[in-house]
Amino acid sequence: MRQALRDLVRRYTDAHANAEGVALSPIPGLATVRATAPSGLLHAIPRPLICLVLQGEKEVRLGRESFTFAAGDSLLVTADVPTVSRITRASRAAPYLALVLELDPAILADLGGQVPAAPEATGAAVRADPTEAEVTEAALRLMRLLDRPPADAVLLGLRLREMHYWLLAGRHGAAIRRLGWPEGQVQRVARAVALLRAEFAQPLPVERLARAAGMSPSSFHRHFRAVTSLSPLQFQKQLRLMEARRLMLAEGASASHAAFLVGYESVPQFTREYGRMFGLPPVRDAERARREGQAAA
Repeated sequence: MRQALRDLVRRYTDAHANAEGVALSPIPGLATVRATAPSGLLHAIPRPLICLVLQGEKEVRLGRESFTFAAGDSLLVTADVPTVSRITRASRAAPYLALVLELDPAILADLGGQVPAAPEATGAAVRADPTEAEVTEAALRLMRLLDRPPADAVLLGLRLREMHYWLLAGRHGAAIRRLGWPEGQVQRVARAVALLRAEFAQPLPVERLARAAGMSPSSFHRHFRAVTSLSPLQFQKQLRLMEARRLMLAEGASASHAAFLVGYESVPQFTREYGRMFGLPPVRDAERARREGQAAA
């Protein structure tokens, strides 16, 4: 079953991947990934998702914790948290292959009352474990819809519910169940995170973010850090720096122009904070990334 899913993911990614090796699909939240060489460090704040690794190996760091997962493992992210990742095993003969599906809180909320609650899990927002057989089978049925567009409109909702059902029924059920609680802390913080993602280049007073979450400012600060491991200001800063890096690498923006586009008024401040996050000043980091991209091509 896993080999069938791997072969299907490889065929789809070979046909549809962009320059970064990511193949977005018509199914909301579903993408496949391919890499033919180990990668550099990638900073990201992913939305809650499940990532099934089908070939190769990847390392993900969250704060001081490090997770390594390889073929047959899944990475589960249950909150918008900043991660640093790198693909550690990949080649042209045996590329890194993965399937990624963003978790849908609405489906989880609807299924939550129908699936017996599992024992409460730890509060870790990132975890890696062997992929359960039922999840692999559900992912394979979901991927097969991409070859059958007429069936997509009829079966897509069922296949997505099936995938979420087996995740809820499995070892991570307690962890992802909280994503379906409309007034739970994770979902309330997620409303503020959505505002930060949409308006990260603008000043966002904590009072406005707290109102979006339906909390007092002091309670919001505490719960935001508990869920994301960052303060709202640190979260916004990371969003700005990651978007600035994308603008320089993907669109050829200069460091100063990228800084102003993402909301910085001081280029020296931008340069200092960029260097602390990515390890090099903006111009040198962009040059390194381009060299690595050319070497991997």
